[in-house]
Formats: sequence, structure tokens, C-alpha cells
Amino acid sequence: MEPKPKKAHLNLRIYFTLIVLAEVFVMVLLTAGVVLALGKICDINFDFIDIVVPTMLFFSFLFGYTVNYFLSRAFFRPITRLGDAMRKVAKGDFSERMDTESRIREIQNLYTDFNIMTKELGATEIIQSDFVSNVSHEFKTPINAIQGYATLLQGEQSPEAEAEYVQRILLNTERLSNLVGNILLLSKLDNSALEGADTLYRLDEQIRLAIVLLEDKWVAKEIELDVDLDETDYYGCERLLAHVWSNLIDNAIKFSPRHGTISLRLSAEDSPGNIVFTIEDEGPGIDEAELSHIFDRFYQADSSHKTEGNGLGLSLVRGIVSLCGGTVTAGNREKTTGAVFRVTLPLRSPQEKEDL
Repeated sequence: MEPKPKKAHLNLRIYFTLIVLAEVFVMVLLTAGVVLALGKICDINFDFIDIVVPTMLFFSFLFGYTVNYFLSRAFFRPITRLGDAMRKVAKGDFSERMDTESRIREIQNLYTDFNIMTKELGATEIIQSDFVSNVSHEFKTPINAIQGYATLLQGEQSPEAEAEYVQRILLNTERLSNLVGNILLLSKLDNSALEGADTLYRLDEQIRLAIVLLEDKWVAKEIELDVDLDETDYYGCERLLAHVWSNLIDNAIKFSPRHGTISLRLSAEDSPGNIVFTIEDEGPGIDEAELSHIFDRFYQADSSHKTEGNGLGLSLVRGIVSLCGGTVTAGNREKTTGAVFRVTLPLRSPQEKEDL
């Protein structure tokens, strides 16, 4: 099948010039017709008409050219500059900014929108660059550890040392696997490519299961759990929300001191139709300057990286909760040290879900 030939398009300046000239020409013809009609009605000397009509024709075209010139300066020159700037942006220069002295509102709006676009594109480029850099770093750390311990295993080692090295390799392999899984899940969240059927299930039982799955971690630190979960039937994606509870509980265990207490609450909100889950720990809390970044990807409040993690858990929590139509906030306890995370989810029936 042969491609359809492209239609020829007139240059915008030529198109606009033709329109102006056509309007002037029509005006001249109308004027000439009026003059001739008045000449016949009022018996005006046609020698006078023969002088007036060419003179009017000349000045009409001169007027049309002048109007076209000034309109070109006011309209087409800013458009041409904008086109040049957009070609630079197409080549990857997102630092381009435009300003105009034009008083035409549409031109001003175009320049403003262009500056907003380049600013957002620049921010996106920085985010992508940081994402690649952080991913590379997070992959490199466990891979180097695995390589190092595997190298040590090639030499003669005591059984105790071999067991320790194998354990280290397994831990870093698990860390690498979790990182890959989190990145894939984030990618699916970004591209709305998640698949999973909504089901009606007990939300409080799901949270209890997350607590049990992390038992080894909180038992190792001898942490006490204060759990108060109201019986709650929830209709949603069970597989996705499991990531929310496991990440929040794991995060609380990670930052809690030995022999600390973690409080977990699940109840209906004062306003009908919502449920609230809160989790509080007795850790160092979150610095005020870090609260606005706590849900950013690869952001770690523990800049020393003494605790395990890759900074993706809370970003996943926010993405999943938002997908479910809820909100998640972070803060600090008022009277004692520690962080507080609050998840609010709307309660919907299967019928309401279908209506949405």
C-alpha cells in the first residue's frame, strides 16, 4: 500500500499576507463600485474618477502591506523564535527559557506554557538521571559483597567462616532480589500496568499476617508489639496492599531500638466511609527537613546507610495507597520520640468499585 502524498501547506506568513491582500482588494473593488455608482447618480466627471480610483488602489495596497508588516513583527517573529527554541528542546536542551515583549495574550500564554514545559522536562531528566545513578549504586553494593564473599570461599576457610560467608551471600542475594522486585513494581505503578483482581477480604487479618511474616526481625530485637486492629472487611487488591503493611512494619522494626514498642491501630475514621491504619515506633523520629522527602524514591533518612534498605519501600507505599484512592502521611510522635505513619483508605463495596 503506497503512502498517501503529503498535502502542500502554505507558509503561515504567506497565508496571512494573502488574506490581508484579499481583504484590501475586496475593499478597493467595493470602493470603486461605490465611486462609479455615485458618478452616474451625481453626474461626477469621470476624469476625476479615473484619478481617484488608481490613487485609492495604490494607497489600499500600501495600507495592506503596512498592516501585514507590523502584524508579522508582532505575531510571526515570536512564533519563529519559539520554533527555534523548541528545536533546541527536541535535541535535549531543557535549560531553554523564553521571554517576550509581545502584548498579544495568546503569544504570552504560549511562552509561559513553553517555559513550564521545559522546566518539567528538565526536572524529569534530573529524576531519571538520579534514578539510574541510584539504581546502579544499589545494585553495585550487594553484587560487590557477593563477589567478595564468593572469592573468600575459594580459599581454605574454617567451617564457621564458610557458614558466615554463605549467610552473607544469601543476605545480599535477598537484598538484590528485593531491589529488583521493588523497581519492577514501581515501574508497573508508573505505567498503570498492574494486574490484580479486587476481592473482599479481612484487612485486619492481612496486617496480622504481615506481622507474623516479620516475626524473626522483631523477635531478634526483642520488640514488643501493641496491636489493636478492628475487624474490617475491605474490598480491594489484596496482593498490592500486602506490600504496604510489610513495608511500614519492616520500616518501624528497622528504626526501633532494642526492647522498644511498636503500636499498630486499625479503625474506622470519624467521617464515614474511611478506615485508618496507624503505626508508631520509638525510634529517633524523622527530621522536619526530611518529612517532605520521606516518600521520594531512593531517599533514605539514614544518610549513613547503617540500616538496610534501598529507599524504595515508602515510595511503593505511597504509590499503592494512591492507586487505592487513599492517602499516607508521615510525622513524629508528640510526647515521645518516634515516627508515626498514617494510612487512610476509602471503604467501597464491589458495586461502588464497578461504578467508578
